[in-house]
Amino acid sequence: MTIERQNPPGLHPTPGYHHVTTVDARRGVHLAGQRPLSPDGEVVPGDVLAQVDQVVANTQVALAHAGATPEDVVRTVIYVATSGQPTLSAVWHRFTKSSLAAAFTAASTLVGVTCLGFPGQLVELDVTAALA
Repeated sequence: MTIERQNPPGLHPTPGYHHVTTVDARRGVHLAGQRPLSPDGEVVPGDVLAQVDQVVANTQVALAHAGATPEDVVRTVIYVATSGQPTLSAVWHRFTKSSLAAAFTAASTLVGVTCLGFPGQLVELDVTAALA
């Protein structure tokens, strides 16, 4: 399997992600949106960064179950219930310094939204991976 991450000439520099990720793979892995839910289904209390940590843990479990690692991730979309750029930046920084950091070198999108599916939920992560 080959995963290529590229920043084409003529596009702006990025803070770690790549504009284009191409994949030659035999098997795709599409995770459901990973939410900041504990194993008992409760939203992790606290601020958005505490919720990011739970999302990271949940995503690691889901990837491992599929036989994938963060290095196999080809696309991420981060949804954050905020309109504040400082919060978006803090979430991006937390994800890119986590055990999932390699996942965010692929094509990645960070979006501020008005609300998410669970009361008190502040962050959700959508992940696509590719396997040989």
